[in-house]
Amino acid sequence: MTIITKGMMFDTIIIGGSYAGLSAAMQLARARRQVLVIDGGQRRNRFVEYSHGFLGQDGKKASAIASEGKTQLMAYKTVSWVEGQATLVTRKDDGFAVTVKGLGTYQARRLILATGVTDDLPAIEGLTERWGRSIFHCPYCHGYEIDNGRIGVLATGPLSYHHAMMLPDWGQVTLFTNQCYAPDAEQLAALHQRGVTIETAPVRRISSIATVELQDGKQVEMDGLFTMSTIRINSPFAAQLACEMTEGPMGTVIRTNEMKATSVPGVFACGDAARMAGNVAMAVADGAMAGVAAHQSMIFEAKAA
Repeated sequence: MTIITKGMMFDTIIIGGSYAGLSAAMQLARARRQVLVIDGGQRRNRFVEYSHGFLGQDGKKASAIASEGKTQLMAYKTVSWVEGQATLVTRKDDGFAVTVKGLGTYQARRLILATGVTDDLPAIEGLTERWGRSIFHCPYCHGYEIDNGRIGVLATGPLSYHHAMMLPDWGQVTLFTNQCYAPDAEQLAALHQRGVTIETAPVRRISSIATVELQDGKQVEMDGLFTMSTIRINSPFAAQLACEMTEGPMGTVIRTNEMKATSVPGVFACGDAARMAGNVAMAVADGAMAGVAAHQSMIFEAKAA
């Protein structure tokens, strides 16, 4: 690990040390670039014990994947790590300055935003404490483990139709519309063809493992539930730098091109803050692209200038 000295100029600062940030840092470290990772320690999937669908790591504890990734990264001599909350990012003539609460300001030629997002969950009693344990958002991450059992979809809006159409591949599905979404005739026909049962009564609360209690007194036992959250980017840095954003059905993310470059020269973004949907495998791929792109920009863009 590089010893940080006053006034040191890093090649790249990465804000966010979860899967995408770790992956981005790895590419730059292997190019022998000076990299600083600033991490606040809040992985999006911290509520989930096990991670699935990531080749070579399927079924491994999510925390262990992140911990092992950090250990492997820190074996590279050009990498530094700061645990703390970044609060301000500013553009400088020769790069960027990142202020970390209580620790000072760090400078770099390039910046990668891998801050992740926060899930805003439906306001249903009993949902929050089961999030990541028996209530999920990604069928590819958690559908298989329900073992072809009873799966409930808690509707939050029109996008829940896609959830309900997909999930029969993983089990027997009941869609709880909860006065949030009413399928049209064509959608109803498609759902029925997929074998989806529809419950229209409002949801009162979730109990037991994944039992849906309805306002009319009916209780529907499920083996697992899926719902769509809305997302919020975990930091103000894209706004501070005036990066262009993309609005989607789940929330707002940072707009990037195919190389993970934002609209602001020298700034890249990856992971859940820069894509509408994702999982660990996608975050790692996203980060790798951002790291490679940041590295190459310091070679070819500098030469062109």
